[in-house]
Amino acid sequence: MVELETRELEYFIAVADELHFGRAAVRLSIAQPALSKAIRRIEARLGVPLFVRSSRHVELTPAGAALREHGRHALNAVSAAVRNARRAGDPQAHLRLVLKPGGDAGLLSGILAAYSHEPDARRVDILFSGPADRTDFLRDGRADVGLLYVPFDDLDGLAHETLHTEDRVVIVPSGHRLAGRAAARMSDLEGETLPRWKGVPGGDGTGPEVADVVQMLHMITVSRMIGVLPRSLVEPVPAGLVCVPVTDAPPSRLVLAWNERDRRPLVASFVAAALGDRQMAAAPTQR
Repeated sequence: MVELETRELEYFIAVADELHFGRAAVRLSIAQPALSKAIRRIEARLGVPLFVRSSRHVELTPAGAALREHGRHALNAVSAAVRNARRAGDPQAHLRLVLKPGGDAGLLSGILAAYSHEPDARRVDILFSGPADRTDFLRDGRADVGLLYVPFDDLDGLAHETLHTEDRVVIVPSGHRLAGRAAARMSDLEGETLPRWKGVPGGDGTGPEVADVVQMLHMITVSRMIGVLPRSLVEPVPAGLVCVPVTDAPPSRLVLAWNERDRRPLVASFVAAALGDRQMAAAPTQR
């Protein structure tokens, strides 16, 4: 027996995100009394309190925190199931690939060319994500496959194959104390200002918030911060900036990822083409 309906989960998640019944009601376009009544009904059915309410604030109980985490995954799964069902019934559906702008390490054109020769190839729609939401695209069905960077992107619930491994570099203005170094270590970056990535909670950066690499490079150019990125994300290096390898930073891996529950031929064909292209590129030239 299903104890919570999808709509009730949506109501709960809205309140859990906003921690304010009024704002959650506006977000859901329903009356606040109706929302409060729905939450009380959910709590009664589950037999546990989900929120601690006072006249000044609302906070989650441990039970509420658990339901928020697992409930969000459940809603994403439902959304993905609906999208995939509709797409499975459409023989002309396009394949959707998500990546960050410039986040393909120069591999995308070769992969698309290889895929175009597959007998069941579809048109590929390219979707651009923010700094940290590519995995959400894959988990909730907005995208079929994605190019992700490890260890930056969370691969929980995703199947993946590594396409490329590269070192990480620190990007500094040409007049910076590290600019003349052949290499640097993470300890050399202590005390430096690093960016705060928009949408990435709990990051180590203390500098201005940036939403993409272009913004970060601009802020480095005007000496507001430095940054550490996979090398391919800053090639070619903009004028006025210098990239220095960070020898003890974990290497970055560019991976092709997809939902681990997605076993459609549409996805398998693209993965096979991408892996075949990378194997051909890595093979020694035959003479």
